Amino acid sequence: MDRSIAIRRFEADDLDACYAISLATGFAGADASHLYRDPRLMGHIYVAPYALLEPTLALVVEDRDGVAGFAVGAADTVAWEGRLERQWWPALRRRYPDPSDVPPEIQTADQRRAFMIHYPTPTPAAVVASFPAHLHLNLLPRLQRRRIGSKLLDAWCQAASGRGMRATHVGVNRANEGAIRFWQARGFETPALEGQTAGRTLWMGREWQ
Repeated sequence: MDRSIAIRRFEADDLDACYAISLATGFAGADASHLYRDPRLMGHIYVAPYALLEPTLALVVEDRDGVAGFAVGAADTVAWEGRLERQWWPALRRRYPDPSDVPPEIQTADQRRAFMIHYPTPTPAAVVASFPAHLHLNLLPRLQRRRIGSKLLDAWCQAASGRGMRATHVGVNRANEGAIRFWQARGFETPALEGQTAGRTLWMGREWQ
């Protein structure tokens, strides 16, 4: 890996960059900024709670131009979802109105994310039974296709192994073919789950030693 690129623990000053990365990769891996009026909504869901509540499993990758990627996750997905209910969603629910009175087919992107904040969907029980941990990994385009994602994943798995974790899952947007190929190439498989062929999310899991 280029010596100008470093993988390190998340620090408080990285938070804004992580929000920006979440948005810049939030449209099936492409830039989602044109979809949202509130540019922080994606980060509220996919990176900020991990960075702030589970910083020992939050890593960033930095180059000469700044933080350009992150890997965040949790050891126990069921416990994590309960923790979000207690410590994360309540403040956001006060900030963002519940859009459930708006028909789903006409909800804006902001309203769809607000709906997720008010009504988060639990990870399927069959997924967490086999792969209790989970993570999110995002890289800006300038660091993609340079094996940096693999090194970031390895670093996260090493940190996770230190916490006793031996199996993890990811949820991938089915439209994000590049991400699916990335996870498949790194040993993540699609478990046989009821309903796995339906919906936007493809669940993939991996065990490691």
